[in-house]
Amino acid sequence: MQITIRGMTPELEQEIQRLARQEGISLNKAALRIMARGANLDRPGECGIGNSLDHLFGTWSPAEAKAFLRFVGPCARIDKDFWK
Repeated sequence: MQITIRGMTPELEQEIQRLARQEGISLNKAALRIMARGANLDRPGECGIGNSLDHLFGTWSPAEAKAFLRFVGPCARIDKDFWK
């Protein structure tokens, strides 16, 4: 499969080039490694992207969970005027 990626940030481009130089691999292989790392495919058995808060799962009491949902509830409201 071949894919074209547009809109790459200069920082990401530099990281791909750095990894390619460091590992002595092609830019393509470096980009694939970075994508696999970002998708958490290089660490089987671990959660996917955004697992930095996983250690908190299940630590709230029912009262704490209810309070949290009450406080974030307004975030779920849709401002219809904004979307016109």
